[in-house]
Amino acid sequence: MKATFKYIILVVFVLSIGNQFVYSQTLEDYLKEAAENNPELKSSYAGFEAALEKAPQVASLPDPSLSVSAFGRMIETRLGAQEARFSLVQMFPWFGTLKAQEDAVIAAAQTRFYQYINQRSLLFVQVKSRYAELYALERIMALKEENLAILENYRELALSGFRSGNAPMVNVVKVDMEREALITEIELLKDKKKPMEVQFNLLLNREKSLSVPILDSLNLEQNLSVMKEPKNEPLFEKHPTLVALESEKLALDSRITAIEKDGLPKFGVGIDYSIISKRTDANPENNGQDAIMPMVSVTLPIFRKKYRAAKKEVEFMQVEVAARRKAQQNNLESSFQLTRYELNQAEKLLKLYKSQLERINQATRLYVAGFANNTADFEEILTMNQQKILIQTQQLEALKNGFIAQAQLEYLGYKTE
Repeated sequence: MKATFKYIILVVFVLSIGNQFVYSQTLEDYLKEAAENNPELKSSYAGFEAALEKAPQVASLPDPSLSVSAFGRMIETRLGAQEARFSLVQMFPWFGTLKAQEDAVIAAAQTRFYQYINQRSLLFVQVKSRYAELYALERIMALKEENLAILENYRELALSGFRSGNAPMVNVVKVDMEREALITEIELLKDKKKPMEVQFNLLLNREKSLSVPILDSLNLEQNLSVMKEPKNEPLFEKHPTLVALESEKLALDSRITAIEKDGLPKFGVGIDYSIISKRTDANPENNGQDAIMPMVSVTLPIFRKKYRAAKKEVEFMQVEVAARRKAQQNNLESSFQLTRYELNQAEKLLKLYKSQLERINQATRLYVAGFANNTADFEEILTMNQQKILIQTQQLEALKNGFIAQAQLEYLGYKTE
Protein backbone atom coordinates (compact mmCIF):
# COMPACT_ATOMS: atom_id res chain seq x y z
CA MET A 1 0.00 0.00 0.00
CA LYS A 2 2.82 2.39 0.91
CA ALA A 3 4.63 1.50 -2.30
CA THR A 4 1.50 2.26 -4.31
CA PHE A 5 1.08 5.59 -2.57
CA LYS A 6 4.75 6.49 -3.25
CA TYR A 7 4.22 5.57 -6.88
CA ILE A 8 1.19 7.86 -7.10
CA ILE A 9 3.16 10.72 -5.51
CA LEU A 10 6.00 10.16 -8.01
CA VAL A 11 3.60 10.20 -10.98
CA VAL A 12 1.94 13.40 -9.74
CA PHE A 13 5.36 15.01 -9.28
CA VAL A 14 6.49 14.06 -12.79
CA LEU A 15 3.23 15.29 -14.30
CA SER A 16 3.51 18.56 -12.43
CA ILE A 17 7.02 19.06 -13.83
CA GLY A 18 5.73 18.26 -17.30
CA ASN A 19 2.88 20.72 -16.90
CA GLN A 20 5.29 23.39 -15.72
CA PHE A 21 7.36 22.80 -18.83
CA VAL A 22 4.31 23.05 -21.07
CA TYR A 23 3.05 26.18 -19.34
CA SER A 24 6.43 27.91 -19.44
CA GLN A 25 6.91 27.72 -23.19
CA THR A 26 7.66 30.88 -25.12
CA LEU A 27 7.13 31.55 -28.81
CA GLU A 28 10.75 30.54 -29.45
CA ASP A 29 10.09 27.22 -27.68
CA TYR A 30 7.02 26.65 -29.81
CA LEU A 31 9.00 27.30 -33.00
CA LYS A 32 11.68 24.83 -31.94
CA GLU A 33 9.07 22.21 -31.07
CA ALA A 34 7.35 22.68 -34.42
CA ALA A 35 10.67 22.30 -36.27
CA GLU A 36 11.36 19.03 -34.44
CA ASN A 37 7.91 17.44 -34.51
CA ASN A 38 5.87 18.69 -37.48
CA PRO A 39 5.16 15.59 -39.65
CA GLU A 40 5.21 17.44 -42.97
CA LEU A 41 8.60 18.88 -42.10
CA LYS A 42 9.88 15.43 -41.10
CA SER A 43 8.62 14.05 -44.39
CA SER A 44 10.38 16.81 -46.34
CA TYR A 45 13.70 16.20 -44.56
CA ALA A 46 13.42 12.43 -45.05
CA GLY A 47 12.90 13.09 -48.76
CA PHE A 48 16.12 15.12 -48.82
CA GLU A 49 18.07 12.32 -47.10
CA ALA A 50 16.58 9.77 -49.50
CA ALA A 51 17.69 11.91 -52.46
CA LEU A 52 21.24 12.00 -51.06
CA GLU A 53 21.37 8.20 -51.04
CA LYS A 54 21.02 8.17 -54.84
CA ALA A 55 24.52 9.61 -55.23
CA PRO A 56 26.48 6.41 -54.45
CA GLN A 57 24.05 4.48 -56.64
CA VAL A 58 24.69 6.44 -59.82
CA ALA A 59 28.42 6.98 -59.12
CA SER A 60 29.19 3.25 -59.00
CA LEU A 61 30.39 1.09 -61.85
CA PRO A 62 27.92 -1.43 -63.26
CA ASP A 63 28.18 -4.89 -61.76
CA PRO A 64 30.61 -7.24 -63.53
CA SER A 65 29.10 -10.00 -65.63
CA LEU A 66 30.06 -13.64 -65.04
CA SER A 67 28.89 -16.35 -67.40
CA VAL A 68 29.48 -20.11 -67.06
CA SER A 69 29.12 -22.63 -69.87
CA ALA A 70 29.23 -26.38 -69.29
CA PHE A 71 29.27 -28.63 -72.30
CA GLY A 72 27.10 -31.74 -72.26
CA ARG A 73 28.99 -33.06 -75.26
CA MET A 74 32.68 -32.30 -75.11
CA ILE A 75 34.12 -29.91 -77.68
CA GLU A 76 37.42 -31.27 -78.84
CA THR A 77 40.43 -28.99 -79.12
CA ARG A 78 44.03 -29.75 -80.09
CA LEU A 79 45.01 -29.92 -76.41
CA GLY A 80 41.99 -31.89 -75.28
CA ALA A 81 38.24 -31.78 -74.71
CA GLN A 82 36.73 -28.48 -73.49
CA GLU A 83 34.69 -29.28 -70.42
CA ALA A 84 33.59 -25.83 -69.11
CA ARG A 85 34.09 -22.14 -69.80
CA PHE A 86 33.98 -19.09 -67.53
CA SER A 87 33.73 -15.51 -68.79
CA LEU A 88 34.09 -12.42 -66.54
CA VAL A 89 33.47 -8.96 -68.04
CA GLN A 90 33.50 -5.47 -66.47
CA MET A 91 32.08 -2.54 -68.43
CA PHE A 92 33.36 1.05 -67.99
CA PRO A 93 31.41 4.14 -69.10
CA TRP A 94 33.13 6.99 -70.88
CA PHE A 95 35.41 9.13 -68.74
CA GLY A 96 33.47 11.55 -66.52
CA THR A 97 30.07 9.90 -67.02
CA LEU A 98 29.75 8.71 -63.42
CA LYS A 99 30.91 12.10 -62.08
CA ALA A 100 28.30 13.92 -64.16
CA GLN A 101 25.58 11.56 -62.95
CA GLU A 102 26.68 12.06 -59.33
CA ASP A 103 26.74 15.84 -59.74
CA ALA A 104 23.19 15.77 -61.12
CA VAL A 105 21.93 13.72 -58.18
CA ILE A 106 23.69 15.86 -55.56
CA ALA A 107 22.27 19.04 -57.11
CA ALA A 108 18.81 17.45 -57.08
CA ALA A 109 19.29 16.58 -53.40
CA GLN A 110 20.26 20.20 -52.72
CA THR A 111 17.00 21.20 -54.35
CA ARG A 112 15.14 18.98 -51.89
CA PHE A 113 17.13 20.50 -49.00
CA TYR A 114 16.23 24.09 -49.88
CA GLN A 115 12.62 23.02 -50.35
CA TYR A 116 12.81 21.68 -46.80
CA ILE A 117 14.27 25.00 -45.59
CA ASN A 118 11.45 26.89 -47.31
CA GLN A 119 8.84 24.58 -45.80
CA ARG A 120 10.33 25.11 -42.34
CA SER A 121 10.22 28.88 -42.80
CA LEU A 122 6.59 28.69 -43.91
CA LEU A 123 5.84 26.56 -40.85
CA PHE A 124 7.37 29.27 -38.64
CA VAL A 125 5.10 31.84 -40.28
CA GLN A 126 2.10 29.61 -39.54
CA VAL A 127 3.13 29.12 -35.91
CA LYS A 128 3.71 32.84 -35.42
CA SER A 129 0.39 33.66 -37.07
CA ARG A 130 -1.58 31.23 -34.90
CA TYR A 131 0.29 32.49 -31.84
CA ALA A 132 -0.60 36.09 -32.71
CA GLU A 133 -4.25 35.14 -33.19
CA LEU A 134 -4.34 33.42 -29.79
CA TYR A 135 -2.59 36.41 -28.21
CA ALA A 136 -5.14 38.84 -29.64
CA LEU A 137 -8.04 36.59 -28.63
CA GLU A 138 -6.85 36.30 -25.03
CA ARG A 139 -6.24 40.04 -24.73
CA ILE A 140 -9.66 40.84 -26.18
CA MET A 141 -11.26 38.44 -23.70
CA ALA A 142 -9.35 40.15 -20.87
CA LEU A 143 -10.53 43.57 -22.10
CA LYS A 144 -14.12 42.43 -22.11
CA GLU A 145 -13.74 40.94 -18.63
CA GLU A 146 -12.38 44.29 -17.40
CA ASN A 147 -15.24 46.06 -19.12
CA LEU A 148 -17.71 43.93 -17.17
CA ALA A 149 -16.31 45.40 -13.96
CA ILE A 150 -16.46 48.90 -15.45
CA LEU A 151 -20.10 48.39 -16.45
CA GLU A 152 -20.84 47.21 -12.93
CA ASN A 153 -19.49 50.54 -11.65
CA TYR A 154 -21.57 52.40 -14.24
CA ARG A 155 -24.63 50.45 -13.12
CA GLU A 156 -24.04 51.60 -9.55
CA LEU A 157 -23.63 55.15 -10.86
CA ALA A 158 -26.91 54.95 -12.82
CA LEU A 159 -28.70 53.36 -9.87
CA SER A 160 -27.40 56.10 -7.57
CA GLY A 161 -28.67 58.75 -10.00
CA PHE A 162 -32.09 57.09 -10.10
CA ARG A 163 -32.32 56.86 -6.31
CA SER A 164 -31.46 60.54 -5.97
CA GLY A 165 -34.11 61.40 -8.55
CA ASN A 166 -31.60 62.90 -10.99
CA ALA A 167 -31.74 60.14 -13.64
CA PRO A 168 -34.28 57.67 -15.02
CA MET A 169 -34.29 53.93 -14.35
CA VAL A 170 -33.79 53.30 -18.06
CA ASN A 171 -30.06 54.03 -17.58
CA VAL A 172 -29.79 50.97 -15.34
CA VAL A 173 -31.63 48.87 -17.94
CA LYS A 174 -29.26 50.03 -20.67
CA VAL A 175 -26.25 49.02 -18.59
CA ASP A 176 -27.80 45.59 -17.95
CA MET A 177 -28.32 45.16 -21.69
CA GLU A 178 -24.67 46.04 -22.30
CA ARG A 179 -23.54 43.57 -19.66
CA GLU A 180 -25.66 40.73 -21.07
CA ALA A 181 -24.29 41.33 -24.56
CA LEU A 182 -20.74 41.44 -23.19
CA ILE A 183 -21.16 38.17 -21.28
CA THR A 184 -22.35 36.46 -24.47
CA GLU A 185 -19.41 37.88 -26.43
CA ILE A 186 -16.98 36.52 -23.83
CA GLU A 187 -18.58 33.07 -24.00
CA LEU A 188 -18.33 33.06 -27.80
CA LEU A 189 -14.66 34.02 -27.62
CA LYS A 190 -14.03 31.17 -25.17
CA ASP A 191 -15.73 28.80 -27.62
CA LYS A 192 -13.53 30.14 -30.42
CA LYS A 193 -10.32 29.69 -28.44
CA LYS A 194 -10.56 25.89 -28.25
CA PRO A 195 -10.41 25.11 -32.01
CA MET A 196 -7.64 27.70 -32.38
CA GLU A 197 -5.59 25.88 -29.72
CA VAL A 198 -6.26 22.58 -31.52
CA GLN A 199 -4.94 24.08 -34.77
CA PHE A 200 -1.85 25.35 -32.99
CA ASN A 201 -1.16 22.00 -31.29
CA LEU A 202 -1.55 20.10 -34.55
CA LEU A 203 1.09 22.33 -36.16
CA LEU A 204 3.43 21.16 -33.40
CA ASN A 205 2.19 17.56 -33.74
CA ARG A 206 1.34 17.24 -30.07
CA GLU A 207 -1.74 16.35 -28.05
CA LYS A 208 -4.51 18.57 -29.38
CA SER A 209 -6.17 18.97 -25.98
CA LEU A 210 -3.11 20.68 -24.47
CA SER A 211 -3.48 24.25 -23.29
CA VAL A 212 -1.45 26.88 -25.15
CA PRO A 213 -0.22 29.50 -22.68
CA ILE A 214 0.70 32.83 -24.26
CA LEU A 215 3.67 34.25 -22.36
CA ASP A 216 5.28 36.60 -24.89
CA SER A 217 4.01 39.98 -25.99
CA LEU A 218 3.78 40.84 -29.65
CA ASN A 219 6.42 43.38 -30.66
CA LEU A 220 6.92 45.03 -34.02
CA GLU A 221 10.49 45.72 -35.07
CA GLN A 222 11.27 49.31 -35.92
CA ASN A 223 11.59 50.28 -39.59
CA LEU A 224 10.98 46.75 -40.86
CA SER A 225 8.20 48.05 -43.12
CA VAL A 226 10.49 50.48 -44.98
CA MET A 227 13.21 48.00 -45.90
CA LYS A 228 14.50 48.55 -49.41
CA GLU A 229 16.29 46.44 -51.96
CA PRO A 230 19.96 45.89 -51.06
CA LYS A 231 22.40 47.78 -53.29
CA ASN A 232 24.91 44.99 -53.78
CA GLU A 233 22.60 42.06 -54.57
CA PRO A 234 19.11 41.57 -56.01
CA LEU A 235 16.22 41.21 -53.61
CA PHE A 236 15.29 37.62 -52.63
CA GLU A 237 18.44 36.23 -54.30
CA LYS A 238 19.06 34.01 -51.26
CA HIS A 239 15.45 33.02 -50.73
CA PRO A 240 15.27 29.20 -50.42
CA THR A 241 12.70 28.83 -53.21
CA LEU A 242 15.00 30.61 -55.68
CA VAL A 243 18.10 28.78 -54.44
CA ALA A 244 16.20 25.49 -54.85
CA LEU A 245 15.38 26.36 -58.45
CA GLU A 246 19.02 27.31 -59.05
CA SER A 247 20.07 23.88 -57.73
CA GLU A 248 17.49 22.29 -60.01
CA LYS A 249 19.06 24.13 -62.95
CA LEU A 250 22.51 22.86 -61.97
CA ALA A 251 21.13 19.32 -61.78
CA LEU A 252 19.76 19.65 -65.32
CA ASP A 253 23.11 20.99 -66.57
CA SER A 254 24.83 17.93 -65.12
CA ARG A 255 22.19 15.68 -66.65
CA ILE A 256 22.96 17.07 -70.11
CA THR A 257 26.65 16.36 -69.54
CA ALA A 258 25.81 12.84 -68.41
CA ILE A 259 23.60 12.25 -71.47
CA GLU A 260 26.33 13.47 -73.81
CA LYS A 261 28.89 11.17 -72.20
CA ASP A 262 26.41 8.30 -72.13
CA GLY A 263 26.23 8.62 -75.91
CA LEU A 264 29.95 7.90 -76.21
CA PRO A 265 31.41 4.36 -76.43
CA LYS A 266 31.63 2.20 -73.35
CA PHE A 267 34.58 -0.10 -72.82
CA GLY A 268 34.65 -3.57 -71.36
CA VAL A 269 37.55 -5.69 -70.18
CA GLY A 270 37.37 -9.29 -69.16
CA ILE A 271 38.84 -12.71 -69.16
CA ASP A 272 37.74 -16.01 -70.67
CA TYR A 273 38.84 -19.20 -68.90
CA SER A 274 38.26 -22.68 -70.36
CA ILE A 275 38.85 -25.98 -68.57
CA ILE A 276 40.51 -28.50 -70.89
CA SER A 277 40.80 -32.25 -70.16
CA LYS A 278 43.86 -34.23 -71.29
CA ARG A 279 43.84 -36.21 -74.47
CA THR A 280 44.24 -39.95 -74.08
CA ASP A 281 44.82 -40.75 -77.73
CA ALA A 282 47.88 -38.50 -78.03
CA ASN A 283 50.23 -36.43 -75.92
CA PRO A 284 50.78 -33.05 -77.60
CA GLU A 285 52.80 -30.33 -75.91
CA ASN A 286 50.79 -28.65 -73.08
CA ASN A 287 48.31 -31.52 -73.20
CA GLY A 288 45.19 -30.66 -71.12
CA GLN A 289 46.38 -27.14 -70.30
CA ASP A 290 43.49 -24.79 -69.49
CA ALA A 291 42.96 -21.82 -71.83
CA ILE A 292 43.03 -18.22 -70.61
CA MET A 293 42.03 -15.46 -73.01
CA PRO A 294 41.85 -11.71 -72.13
CA MET A 295 38.98 -9.82 -73.79
CA VAL A 296 38.24 -6.19 -74.66
CA SER A 297 34.81 -5.00 -75.84
CA VAL A 298 33.45 -1.65 -77.02
CA THR A 299 29.83 -0.58 -77.37
CA LEU A 300 28.93 1.25 -80.56
CA PRO A 301 26.28 3.91 -79.82
CA ILE A 302 25.24 4.36 -83.45
CA PHE A 303 21.52 4.78 -82.77
CA ARG A 304 21.58 8.45 -81.78
CA LYS A 305 17.86 9.23 -81.72
CA LYS A 306 17.36 8.32 -78.06
CA TYR A 307 20.31 10.46 -76.96
CA ARG A 308 19.10 13.45 -78.95
CA ALA A 309 15.60 13.06 -77.53
CA ALA A 310 16.89 12.76 -73.94
CA LYS A 311 19.01 15.89 -74.36
CA LYS A 312 16.11 17.80 -75.91
CA GLU A 313 13.88 16.76 -73.02
CA VAL A 314 16.32 18.19 -70.48
CA GLU A 315 16.69 21.40 -72.48
CA PHE A 316 12.92 21.91 -72.35
CA MET A 317 13.06 21.26 -68.61
CA GLN A 318 15.73 23.97 -68.32
CA VAL A 319 13.39 26.44 -70.03
CA GLU A 320 10.63 25.41 -67.62
CA VAL A 321 12.86 25.92 -64.58
CA ALA A 322 14.00 29.34 -65.80
CA ALA A 323 10.38 30.40 -66.29
CA ARG A 324 9.38 29.07 -62.87
CA ARG A 325 12.27 30.95 -61.27
CA LYS A 326 11.18 34.21 -62.89
CA ALA A 327 7.55 33.61 -61.86
CA GLN A 328 8.60 32.82 -58.28
CA GLN A 329 10.72 35.96 -58.11
CA ASN A 330 7.75 38.00 -59.31
CA ASN A 331 5.52 36.36 -56.70
CA LEU A 332 8.01 37.14 -53.94
CA GLU A 333 8.24 40.76 -55.09
CA SER A 334 4.45 41.05 -55.19
CA SER A 335 4.07 39.52 -51.73
CA PHE A 336 6.82 41.76 -50.37
CA GLN A 337 5.18 44.97 -51.60
CA LEU A 338 1.77 44.00 -50.22
CA THR A 339 3.15 42.74 -46.90
CA ARG A 340 5.25 45.85 -46.42
CA TYR A 341 2.12 47.94 -46.93
CA GLU A 342 0.22 45.83 -44.38
CA LEU A 343 2.95 46.27 -41.78
CA ASN A 344 3.17 49.99 -42.45
CA GLN A 345 -0.62 50.21 -42.13
CA ALA A 346 -0.52 48.39 -38.80
CA GLU A 347 2.14 50.75 -37.45
CA LYS A 348 0.10 53.84 -38.42
CA LEU A 349 -3.11 52.40 -36.99
CA LEU A 350 -1.40 51.61 -33.69
CA LYS A 351 -0.26 55.21 -33.40
CA LEU A 352 -3.78 56.42 -34.21
CA TYR A 353 -5.46 54.10 -31.71
CA LYS A 354 -3.02 55.08 -28.96
CA SER A 355 -3.86 58.75 -29.49
CA GLN A 356 -7.61 58.07 -29.66
CA LEU A 357 -7.59 56.05 -26.44
CA GLU A 358 -5.93 58.91 -24.60
CA ARG A 359 -8.67 61.28 -25.78
CA ILE A 360 -11.46 58.80 -25.00
CA ASN A 361 -10.18 58.31 -21.46
CA GLN A 362 -10.13 62.07 -21.03
CA ALA A 363 -13.66 62.44 -22.45
CA THR A 364 -14.97 59.59 -20.28
CA ARG A 365 -13.68 61.25 -17.10
CA LEU A 366 -15.39 64.49 -18.12
CA TYR A 367 -18.71 62.76 -18.87
CA VAL A 368 -18.69 60.85 -15.56
CA ALA A 369 -18.00 64.07 -13.66
CA GLY A 370 -20.69 65.86 -15.66
CA PHE A 371 -23.27 63.14 -14.96
CA ALA A 372 -22.53 63.34 -11.25
CA ASN A 373 -23.18 67.08 -11.47
CA ASN A 374 -26.30 66.65 -13.67
CA THR A 375 -24.61 68.35 -16.64
CA ALA A 376 -24.06 65.30 -18.88
CA ASP A 377 -26.22 62.53 -20.30
CA PHE A 378 -25.58 58.97 -19.11
CA GLU A 379 -25.99 57.79 -22.71
CA GLU A 380 -22.74 59.59 -23.57
CA ILE A 381 -20.88 57.61 -20.91
CA LEU A 382 -22.06 54.31 -22.42
CA THR A 383 -21.22 55.52 -25.93
CA MET A 384 -17.69 56.47 -24.87
CA ASN A 385 -17.26 53.10 -23.17
CA GLN A 386 -18.38 51.24 -26.30
CA GLN A 387 -16.04 53.38 -28.39
CA LYS A 388 -13.16 52.61 -26.04
CA ILE A 389 -13.72 48.85 -26.23
CA LEU A 390 -14.00 49.05 -30.01
CA ILE A 391 -10.72 50.94 -30.38
CA GLN A 392 -8.92 48.67 -27.90
CA THR A 393 -10.11 45.67 -29.93
CA GLN A 394 -9.01 47.31 -33.18
CA GLN A 395 -5.68 48.09 -31.54
CA LEU A 396 -5.13 44.41 -30.77
CA GLU A 397 -6.23 43.42 -34.27
CA ALA A 398 -3.77 45.90 -35.77
CA LEU A 399 -0.99 44.54 -33.55
CA LYS A 400 -1.85 40.97 -34.56
CA ASN A 401 -1.95 41.85 -38.29
CA GLY A 402 1.31 43.76 -37.99
CA PHE A 403 3.04 40.84 -36.25
CA ILE A 404 1.82 38.41 -38.93
CA ALA A 405 2.99 40.80 -41.67
CA GLN A 406 6.34 41.08 -39.91
CA ALA A 407 6.68 37.27 -39.83
CA GLN A 408 5.83 37.18 -43.54
CA LEU A 409 8.45 39.83 -44.31
CA GLU A 410 11.05 37.85 -42.37
CA TYR A 411 10.15 34.80 -44.44
CA LEU A 412 10.48 36.76 -47.66
CA GLY A 413 14.16 37.18 -47.14
CA TYR A 414 15.31 39.12 -44.15
CA LYS A 415 15.52 36.38 -41.53
CA THR A 416 15.25 33.18 -43.55
CA GLU A 417 18.11 30.83 -42.74
